[in-house]
Amino acid sequence: IKKYGGMGIKTAVISTINGDANVPFYKELANQEVSSEEIPVIAFSVGEQELSGIDTGPLVGHLAAWNYFQSVETENNAKFIRAWRKFTGNPDAVTNDPMEATLIGFNMWAKAVQKAGTTDVQAVEEAMLGITHDNLTGGLAIMNKNHHLSKPVFIGEIQDDGQIEVVWETDTLVSGDAWSDFLPNSKDLIADWSKPLR
Repeated sequence: IKKYGGMGIKTAVISTINGDANVPFYKELANQEVSSEEIPVIAFSVGEQELSGIDTGPLVGHLAAWNYFQSVETENNAKFIRAWRKFTGNPDAVTNDPMEATLIGFNMWAKAVQKAGTTDVQAVEEAMLGITHDNLTGGLAIMNKNHHLSKPVFIGEIQDDGQIEVVWETDTLVSGDAWSDFLPNSKDLIADWSKPLR
């Protein structure tokens, strides 16, 4: 990355590295003195939890895109952060996007079980469509017929304290797409779970 960026070509990195594998990547970015001003990185799967284990000073300005960041200021999010810190016994414990997704997913499953009147997988699957639950960042997550959620999308900038400050967000919820409309092998595929497979 550094060599390519040093060739005088405008360079940016779109990172799809997932989970804890981000830690060595970001450590090496810092070791190589790759700054966000010279070669910005935008990650699609990095959050506060991964950043909490490293010195984020050299990473300030790099970007991340996700559906949740701890820094989003809503009453629901503040309540969730307080509950998480109390549960962990750590007043500095961080939250992240997968935690919000798990919270939403579990609550949607519980609502679908109540709606179906059973824990039978097929019945719950059918009841799940259209179920909603509050996002921690505002608005409602909606379970669409393709089994993906409608949620807001945020782009955030890494701060030196390991938090991610939102610098851009969608005006409305974005419907999750099961397949990419930009790849020839998937652009015509349709995911529709509204018709039972029985």
